[in-house]
Amino acid sequence: MDFISEIVELNENNVKDLVKNKLENNEDPLKIMDEVREAMKIIGDKFNNKEYFLPELIMSGEILTQIFEALGPKLKDAQKGGERKGKVLLGTVFGDIHDIGKDVVKFMLDANGFEVMDLGVDVPADKFIQNLKEFQPKVLALSGFLTLAYDSMKEIIEKLKTAGLRDRVKIMIGGGTVDERIVDFVGADAYGESAVDAVNLATKWTEV
Repeated sequence: MDFISEIVELNENNVKDLVKNKLENNEDPLKIMDEVREAMKIIGDKFNNKEYFLPELIMSGEILTQIFEALGPKLKDAQKGGERKGKVLLGTVFGDIHDIGKDVVKFMLDANGFEVMDLGVDVPADKFIQNLKEFQPKVLALSGFLTLAYDSMKEIIEKLKTAGLRDRVKIMIGGGTVDERIVDFVGADAYGESAVDAVNLATKWTEV
C-alpha cells in the first residue's frame, strides 16, 4: 500500500494502519509529514479540477487530524524542555474557508515550540488587526487557497500600515498558488510552500 495514494483515495483505515507501522519502524515524523503534504497537494489539485468536492475535502481533513494525533507526541518529543520560541498569529483570510493547510502549519509551529493563536477561517482584516494588538506576535501567518484570498491579504497589510503596526511584525503567506509575485502584490515578507518552510521562516524571524 502506498501511503500517499491511500491518503488521496481517502482510505481512512489503511492510512491509520500505515501511520502506525511507520511509527513502529521509527520513521522520521518529519518525513511522514512531507508525504502527507504531498498527498494534500494532490487532493487540493483534485478539488480545483472538480474531481473532488467539499465532502472529500472534509474527509481528508478528518484523516489529517488523525495523522496529527498519531504524530504529535513524536514531533513534540524532539522539542522537550525547549523554551517557547515566540508568538505566531495565524488564520485563513476573509472569503476563504480552507483550513487544511492552515492546520498543518499550526500543528508544525506548535510542535516546534511556538505559541500559536489560530483565528480560524474566513477571518476579516479587522479581526487580524485587533488580535495583533492584543497578542503582540512577532509573526503573522496568512493562509489562503483561493485566488480571491490575495485581495484580502493585501487589505490586511494595508490596514496594518495605516494603523502603524506593519513594522512590528513579519508576515508570511501560504496556500494554493502563492508565489513571489503574490508576496509583492500583497506586501508580505515571504511565502512558504510547506509547513516546514513556515517553521523555518518563523524560526529565522523570532531569533533576530
